[in-house]
Amino acid sequence: MTSSASHLHQASTRTDLVDWGAQPDVLEGTSHSTGRLVHKGPNNQPESGIWVCTPGRWRLAIPRDELCHFVAGRATYRSDDGEVIEASAATVVMFPAGWAGECTVHETIRNIYMLA
Repeated sequence: MTSSASHLHQASTRTDLVDWGAQPDVLEGTSHSTGRLVHKGPNNQPESGIWVCTPGRWRLAIPRDELCHFVAGRATYRSDDGEVIEASAATVVMFPAGWAGECTVHETIRNIYMLA
């Protein structure tokens, strides 16, 4: 079926995810990612999809504005400036381009994301 609007049904419970491998820049644990793309535009902009990640802690730097709607799990994001963001089901976070810090996944997270 061809559609003018990319979409996935049951995004919060889908199980047909693709292995995206070990989380880079791991500081603790063995976080592993899976996901499913909904859309990827020219030069990967914009990009949207589903991202699932298992527990662990790692460094991250957000390259472009990223909106994340967490639908399961629990994580703590700590910016290099010391700000703490607690994310769990029903949390929406808008990370601005250039945001840097650490992520600690306490319980496997699932989020629906959009990179601008």
